[in-house]
Amino acid sequence: MSTAGSAELLADGGAAASGEHFFRSREYLEAEGATHSLRIAAGSEELSAPVIVRDDLPGDALDAISPYGYPGFASSEESSAGQIDPAGIDFAATGLVSIFIRHALGPEPPLAAARRRNPVLLADPALPRKSRMSDRQQVRRNERAGYEVRIVPGPETSEEERRTFHSVYTETMVRTEADGSYMYSPAYFGAILGAKATWLAIATTGEGEPAAASILARSDGVLHYHLSGTGDAHLGDSPMKTIVFALIDFAEREEMPLNLGGGVVPGDSLEKFKRGFANREERLFTSEVVCDRAAYEELSAGNEAGGFFPAYRAPS
Repeated sequence: MSTAGSAELLADGGAAASGEHFFRSREYLEAEGATHSLRIAAGSEELSAPVIVRDDLPGDALDAISPYGYPGFASSEESSAGQIDPAGIDFAATGLVSIFIRHALGPEPPLAAARRRNPVLLADPALPRKSRMSDRQQVRRNERAGYEVRIVPGPETSEEERRTFHSVYTETMVRTEADGSYMYSPAYFGAILGAKATWLAIATTGEGEPAAASILARSDGVLHYHLSGTGDAHLGDSPMKTIVFALIDFAEREEMPLNLGGGVVPGDSLEKFKRGFANREERLFTSEVVCDRAAYEELSAGNEAGGFFPAYRAPS
């Protein structure tokens, strides 16, 4: 394990590693507001991750967080020389108090002591396919009623298709009383669907009315069921089940696992829905790095964090 190295921040907007990896693509990083790349060098190993630097702390202090999703690190080498211990990295040049990193899904995190988070559920075509009888029956009912799913490459989607997604997604967020951070603008969806590693799946009724939609994205060898929504008027038909079946078919053709994600909290109804299709489970890993211990403790003084990181940002 590497125990010595240094880190720096480059103000390059996250410096897209590759358009083939959605969570590190230029389109996604710009939409998410990535401001910098975090570069870590230890021995022969060099890692780079997009981050959002935040400047709203007292005394002009700074911290950083990964964009949403599974951005992880890009490596300078095809094969890693081993995990890097953050405790042995000099972060002084970054000027950061702390960093919260979301790792890519699948490979072992390149930073030691990464934290295991919520379960992530996958439908893997390399394993026997899984679905509940009730879900199969619903999909067949929808097919008999004329439901269809079309899957369009993101850059080829029309303005109308993007507006459709925004509409059903927003209805879903309002209906589920989601946190305001999940309320995205039409421009946001237009931006991320411009990435070549994306597709938009739309389920329409027999009358051609859009009922549900989902954004699919490819990153780090996995297809990700990224964001989705169902229109209020079509909840009774469960059209999202029809979409998930179509996405699993698509993943089988692409010979890639489909990441269905997890619930908002472990064991909730969303997780139970996804477990009906999942035949494999992974774990999301994050790294919580304190770069300036004295500043961190000063900012966190008196906070009841309850395991929240960074402690000084714990909800009151």
